[in-house]
Amino acid sequence: MEIHGAGLAAPAVPHDLLRGLRLGRGDEDAVVGVERTLTWRALDDAAGRLAAGYASLGLKRGDRVASLVPNRLELLVHHLACLRSGLVLTPLNYRYTWREVDHSLEVSGAAALVAHAERAADVAASRLAGALPRGIVAFAGDLPGAVARLEALMASDGPLPARPPGGDGDPAAIFFTSGSTGPAKGVTHSHASLGWMIAGAAAAFELTPDDAFLPASSMSHIGSFLWSLSALSAGSRVVIARSTDAHELERLLRAHRPTVMAVLPAALASLIRDHDVRPSDFASVRTVRCGSDKVATELLTEFAQLAGFPIDEGYGMTEVGLATLNPVRGPIKAGSIGRPLPGFEIALRDESGAGVGVGEVGRIWMRTRSCMTGYWNRPRETAEVLRDGWLDSGDLARADADGYLWFFGRRKQIIVHDGSNISPYEVESALVEHPSVALAAVIGIHDDLHGENVRAYVTLRPDAPPATAADLIAFCRERIGYKAPEEVVFLDEMPLNATGKLDRAGLKQLAEAGLHPHAPA
Repeated sequence: MEIHGAGLAAPAVPHDLLRGLRLGRGDEDAVVGVERTLTWRALDDAAGRLAAGYASLGLKRGDRVASLVPNRLELLVHHLACLRSGLVLTPLNYRYTWREVDHSLEVSGAAALVAHAERAADVAASRLAGALPRGIVAFAGDLPGAVARLEALMASDGPLPARPPGGDGDPAAIFFTSGSTGPAKGVTHSHASLGWMIAGAAAAFELTPDDAFLPASSMSHIGSFLWSLSALSAGSRVVIARSTDAHELERLLRAHRPTVMAVLPAALASLIRDHDVRPSDFASVRTVRCGSDKVATELLTEFAQLAGFPIDEGYGMTEVGLATLNPVRGPIKAGSIGRPLPGFEIALRDESGAGVGVGEVGRIWMRTRSCMTGYWNRPRETAEVLRDGWLDSGDLARADADGYLWFFGRRKQIIVHDGSNISPYEVESALVEHPSVALAAVIGIHDDLHGENVRAYVTLRPDAPPATAADLIAFCRERIGYKAPEEVVFLDEMPLNATGKLDRAGLKQLAEAGLHPHAPA
């Protein structure tokens, strides 16, 4: 079965995204946050000056510039400066340890590292950071051995570099995957693929100069990076969230009245369950996109009751950007990840490569001009997922008669119990319907008799009556029958991976070692 998105006329131009300038709105706000605001003209000036500053350090087109920077306005300026200069921006997850930093520096062959001063200990522990060809650039404080301060480079009065010669196929960015199935790979996007990705997202959200976009996750990950650049390309304001803390998001919702918001399920659950949040906080918002992990049915219900409109789920990958979304003007089908974005073709295939029918679960294959060029210096791994112009996602979904997709799970996470495939997301959705459950993560545990048994890890709501494992198992059996967990492990805190998703892979590894993270004594 194949489903086609609408056509997409032209890509965005990554080195020239500031549409607000072309609309004559140079003195209006382009980027706003709690600490600082920049107009379109000031944003353009800051990016140009930083590009000049990087050139003064000897950085040139094609050099990889890694960044270990939290969500701040300066990170967005850095991204724009790299795109303008032809530097290959290489954002690192801000939660990386020094070992993960070293892995990323080694794989990318980075020429320089821009790092926040609060990460001084990890930068000092790094084997590679101190020996980078163009050195370390410090931000928000001093770092031993730093060759420059980011703030000083942003105030550079050197000549603004013209866009250096090069092709649209040249690399523009390297994003590192979460590494749940092995060491993180460097997903490489060209200027062309990035341009198509930005244009597709802007079209899907129907962004206009009247919008204000709140990307409530890290701009070092493909999601909020894409939301921010798509907004700028449409002339929309960007609202910078320093963190996904509920109080930070409430403050931004009230102060800046965004019209579009994108958020991870765990952060959205925390926000709407905060005792200070009010329905009026969402009065300006026309669309809330929730994704990067499965959204539980209970969260869908709670949000709709609070905000008065439904969550819009979507699906994407670092390798292609945002791929599906429920149409923002509807109909939005609760629980569906929507339809293919403009510029996308999606096929659902079985293990032999043949198409599956309506309602049947198949593997998601995608064809789009926003597809990565490959994994940086990993030709074998690239060839495993890119075939004849299609990308094999490794994820599973089914489609209904209207062409809406319904996510079933990641192929490596499907639990096979007595020959039946069980989606961990379906079990998690059943668990969080229980009034005592805050979060749930489900994995398969090897069993000689059944193949795999279903184990659930849960955290409980502090304001609800406690529940026992037997209570939760019985509750699930009433809703999903044989798919209910055989055992439940209670945790004080649910572990999240580096991208803020439920860390099912980490739980699996701990389970195999016989350990339980944060389990009550």
